Amino acid sequence: MEIIGVRFGDLGKIYYFSPEGIRFRQGDRAIVETVNGTECALVVMPNREAEEKDVVQPLKPVIRKADEKDYARLDKMKADSERAFTVCEKKIAEHGLKMKLIKVDYAFDNSKITFYYTSPNRVDFRELVKDLAYTFRSRIELRQIGVRDNARLIGGLGPCGREFCCRGFMRNFRPVSIKMAKEQGFSLNPAKISGSCGRLMCCLSYEQESYEYLLSITPKVGALVETPEGRFNVTDINLLTGMLTLKSVKDPAAAPKVIHRDGVKIIRDGKITVRKEEIDALKDIE
Repeated sequence: MEIIGVRFGDLGKIYYFSPEGIRFRQGDRAIVETVNGTECALVVMPNREAEEKDVVQPLKPVIRKADEKDYARLDKMKADSERAFTVCEKKIAEHGLKMKLIKVDYAFDNSKITFYYTSPNRVDFRELVKDLAYTFRSRIELRQIGVRDNARLIGGLGPCGREFCCRGFMRNFRPVSIKMAKEQGFSLNPAKISGSCGRLMCCLSYEQESYEYLLSITPKVGALVETPEGRFNVTDINLLTGMLTLKSVKDPAAAPKVIHRDGVKIIRDGKITVRKEEIDALKDIE
């Protein structure tokens, strides 16, 4: 069966539709019907064949390829969204609500306007919704998002100098934990392990599998190992290079020995633990 893949907005999940014999190129726009009404979606996967078992059924058909009028409507929606953003910010201030407006989206068929916001607490915005509905004469939806979603929507550069992972290529957020940071050898300093959103860096998650493998073949700090020169305690490790810093059990005053993990035999391995006080100190960024 023939399919195309589309995305709604700049980021997010790819959805499959039947092209109905229409040829699409990557970057085209397709008019499709969704549970939220008619939408203008971005084609990210042009026409291709797929097995029926790989596609969620029933496969909805594309209505048509976007034309000049549709692109003009998109431009108008962008201008209307910018105006609505300014108006909503003023209304939020008038109602004295502790919330930060992030983005405004108009539905392609003008059936509703969605306002995305962040807030540390629950907000009673019922009066705000009434005010906005009266002002714009449209159905209003206010949607609270988290700080990670905020960073994804706004975009920016991470500590590494590259575009935010969540903005560039990550489609879904993965769980990130303090334990991951400790297993990867990071100092548990919020400034070192948190991103611009103030939460643990997403890259800790997608690199974790590699670190788990390296940890499985590398003696941990505190391990007792056997070498041709006797037994040593592991005082430091470099997971990526596999180099270990060892301290002699027989002669603790001797100079440290540096050796590759392949040159030792583990007698008793060490453990990586996250203390309760460490978790409590960093709970706000997890």
